[in-house]
Amino acid sequence: MSSDSGWAESAQQFQQVFGDSWSRALESFQGIGASADTAKPQVKFSPEKIQALQQQYMDQARELWTQGMQGAPKVEGDKRFSGESWAQNPVAAFSAASYLLNARTLMGLADAVDADAKTRARISFGVEQWVAAMAPSNFLAFNAEAQKKAIETKGESIAKGLQNLLHDIGQGHVSMTDESLFEVGHNVATTEGAVVFENELFQLIEYKPLTAKVHERPFLFIPPCINKFYILDLQPENSFVRYAVSQGQRTFVVSWRNADMSMAQTTWDDYVEDGAIEAISVVQQISGAEQINALGFCVGGTILSNALAVLAARGREPVASATFLTALIDFTDTGILDLFIDETSVKYREMEMGQGGLMKGKDLASTFSFLRPNDLVWNYVVGNYLKGETPPAFDLLYWNSDSTNLPGPFYAWYLRNMYLENNLIKPGKLTVCGEVIDLNQVTLPVYIYGSREDHIVPINSAYASTQVLPGEKRFVMGASGHIAGVINPPAKNKRSHWTRDDGQLPASLDAWLAGAQEHAGSWWTDWASWLQKHSGKLIAAPKTYGKGAKFKAIEPAPGRYVKQKA
Repeated sequence: MSSDSGWAESAQQFQQVFGDSWSRALESFQGIGASADTAKPQVKFSPEKIQALQQQYMDQARELWTQGMQGAPKVEGDKRFSGESWAQNPVAAFSAASYLLNARTLMGLADAVDADAKTRARISFGVEQWVAAMAPSNFLAFNAEAQKKAIETKGESIAKGLQNLLHDIGQGHVSMTDESLFEVGHNVATTEGAVVFENELFQLIEYKPLTAKVHERPFLFIPPCINKFYILDLQPENSFVRYAVSQGQRTFVVSWRNADMSMAQTTWDDYVEDGAIEAISVVQQISGAEQINALGFCVGGTILSNALAVLAARGREPVASATFLTALIDFTDTGILDLFIDETSVKYREMEMGQGGLMKGKDLASTFSFLRPNDLVWNYVVGNYLKGETPPAFDLLYWNSDSTNLPGPFYAWYLRNMYLENNLIKPGKLTVCGEVIDLNQVTLPVYIYGSREDHIVPINSAYASTQVLPGEKRFVMGASGHIAGVINPPAKNKRSHWTRDDGQLPASLDAWLAGAQEHAGSWWTDWASWLQKHSGKLIAAPKTYGKGAKFKAIEPAPGRYVKQKA
């Protein structure tokens, strides 16, 4: 078929469907929420928004029709259709422009639903998933770039795409990077150290000092158990762990075990008592220090806050200062993840795995990927399968694909008591490790970091920790998201961070920002200066790992646990 005849056929089809496309869209939405035994619609729309949206749709559709009659319609502002192949093919350009018009309209319809904010957000999320999946770029029959490449390679790109598809089916996830180029302990997680303790939950890694002297108070890093610790030890040039060691910190890291069925009964209390509290104790015993400094990242920060509250209830203060990186303590605003949390969904998880079982890592990974479907799902479907490309090497995406399982009882308890009921900020509400806990007793100095564009821990929620922890506090906001904002080494001089030097922590983030100052580059240097003030005097760096026969080196870092696959 020639381009002209193809365009004519597409234009004719468009003319046929244009008249009733609006009413069909409305009918589809009116079916949402209808019960099985009634035809009465449960979802209603704002009449004002519908009227405005309908007029906008008609105007833009006429403009699209006019552009199509004059040549290929213009498709701007969407990288999926930015290649020359789309612009040079009138049929492809028209399909892309029509898709974008309908996508905007459907998202507008979702926004016009007359319902509470959570219901509207859930509908929008569902529509976004459907709209992302239906993009013409996702189908070889419509993707002009993939078709051109198939012709230029004489079908080799299609054959390679099928190979990529079969490979990804075999490994159980879509490849976001060339995973064959990475090996944990070889070219990621390479900072030199040794495992000096292990139990059924974690291995404790001690890192080799890079300075002649270290601070007398050691530093313990507690990562999330929902991902592996080496996000902060990717490559030497972007390793937060290596940076801490280079600052004279005697550094220890918890490497959580990747849960298997032998851990199917493991609870939240186990992670707090036999995980965080045990790690704190071991670091004290190895170093001989009366107090240590600790850092919790993401879920690791929530676990650390629980551990500190339990220790405070027991009258103990083994931690001199704590750092919370993109961590939720106040779960009032959980951002887009709130869409998945309600009484029904939590009860389902409790019935499914609350008394035993595993939350599979691949299921968690899929959920997080579909929070950004175009960037983290369909982008790779198009590149890997339609174009037959091998994704470029990227250490962060390799880590992102290295998923972890979670024990069912741990996960179900976490969903109910943190995400659903927000019990951690309610004094005396939670009993953890046999102690009634109250964050008002956690009076140690804290450093709180949040990323401005974080979709996992919204910046408002990161800031909210300043309002529930009573001790001396420093809050810093970084640019970018949950991971990229954190992994920002000073040497690269990228992005910005914000501080407020008057020490004021008003009730809202907006009020804090009104008095904050922007600084170019990484927040790491600010954190290192803060931590140094809480780290004590400098002493000679240890020449061996661990301490005596009880805590001797078991194996080189990064250890066995981090290499276990989900």
